[in-house]
Amino acid sequence: MKILFAASECAPFFKTGGLGDVAGALPKALVTEGVEVAVVLPYFSKIAEKYREQMTDVLSFEVHVGWRKQYCGIKALRLEHVQYYFIDNLYYFNRDQLYGYYDDGERFAFFQQAIIEMMEKVDFIPDVLHVNDYHTAMIPFLLREKYHWIKAYQDIRTVLTIHNLEFQGKYDRQVLPDLFGMSTERFDDGTIEFDHAVNFMKAGILYATKVTTVSPSYAEEIKTSAFGCGLEVILQMESNKLMGILNGIDTLTNNPATDEHLAFHYNVNDLTGKAKNKQLLQEKMGLPVREDVPVIGVVSRLTYQKGFHLVLEELHNLLQFDVQFVLLGTGDPRFEEAFYQIGQQYPEKCAMNIDFNLSLAQLIYAGADMFLMPSAFEPCGLSQMVAMRYGTLPVVHQIGGLKDTVEPYNPITNTGTGFGFEDFRPFVMMQTLVQAIDLYQNHPTIWQSLVENAMKKDFSWHQSSLIYLTLYRSIIA
Repeated sequence: MKILFAASECAPFFKTGGLGDVAGALPKALVTEGVEVAVVLPYFSKIAEKYREQMTDVLSFEVHVGWRKQYCGIKALRLEHVQYYFIDNLYYFNRDQLYGYYDDGERFAFFQQAIIEMMEKVDFIPDVLHVNDYHTAMIPFLLREKYHWIKAYQDIRTVLTIHNLEFQGKYDRQVLPDLFGMSTERFDDGTIEFDHAVNFMKAGILYATKVTTVSPSYAEEIKTSAFGCGLEVILQMESNKLMGILNGIDTLTNNPATDEHLAFHYNVNDLTGKAKNKQLLQEKMGLPVREDVPVIGVVSRLTYQKGFHLVLEELHNLLQFDVQFVLLGTGDPRFEEAFYQIGQQYPEKCAMNIDFNLSLAQLIYAGADMFLMPSAFEPCGLSQMVAMRYGTLPVVHQIGGLKDTVEPYNPITNTGTGFGFEDFRPFVMMQTLVQAIDLYQNHPTIWQSLVENAMKKDFSWHQSSLIYLTLYRSIIA
């Protein structure tokens, strides 16, 4: 079986979020199951020199982006048994950021057509072409409507994975002739039109053989008006080909027994190192070194989607308890400023780091006692799984992937792997935090059992990759 995985970002080369983690981890997991996998990516200028040096130039050709003739170079790199192809074009990809430019529609129109035209040229015709989010969602549409005459492509099956439905790729009707060299027929008959625009994501949902998203709960949620971002009717209509497959995490990188960012290693059978990491975190953050005080950690983008308006509403109340609060993240400038100001008011209880620092992030996962993640919506979420792997109990809004991965503490059976609240209100979140604080301070034996439960959970990509493998086989058959 041959799989071509198309994405706009991929760890370890460049990433902005969960898509990059999935594109980095899933292909590697599939390779271990005996699948021949290639990954195709843009050749962004952000890629590290050590990877550039290992690449070989394979070939080059021209891609017609409407009336434009654009250079397309193909670079290749083999890493950890996965074959990577990079689409090289300085005009489109030599930029400071991955996204957010006025011509993103043109950039990813080029990228998608380059991927399709590349396959024959590098002699990699996949059984399944797995595309991800709007940046590659037009590929199933293009294969059927523009490139259907290429005999080698006629048996290719497609899978679209929706990592975040909020970003859909909405462009003017004229992108069809201007960027894709096609007629506007499929826009005019309403097929790929949505809200008076060409909608890349809608096209992908309608034309892909199967559509997946990154957790079972999110797959159900996006069929509702609350989470469907306008496309809920389309997803209801196509629900027979929609399924949710939970993301995994890289358990080799995220391993408290071997993590190179940690000064002290530990495992579920010996948590001595976790206590030492907590002490080190408190020292580095300028907080009183106390074993008996619960440290609440946050590593996140500071946005409304991540629920930080709830946190700010209750943070003064939370800090009246005997707790410490450590935050690492950037995002909405209003949130950054508000957290900074509260940190100045409570220097003995707060450490606000408006920054991103991988080593500090790993130390927070390892050194904190709780990990706060009150997202308004969360397609999957990886941080809560990483936190559990490090024995740090998540406090989450029970939505999407958070609901699927965190088992809320049950005070009757004294079981669970974290704490959860269903009603998305500040007061309810605060009640859940108070429950967690009380358990930490007054019931250490129960707390210890929850930590052990959390650390024993298997969030590796192995199980998820087997589900993808079954899906691929079913559509090829």
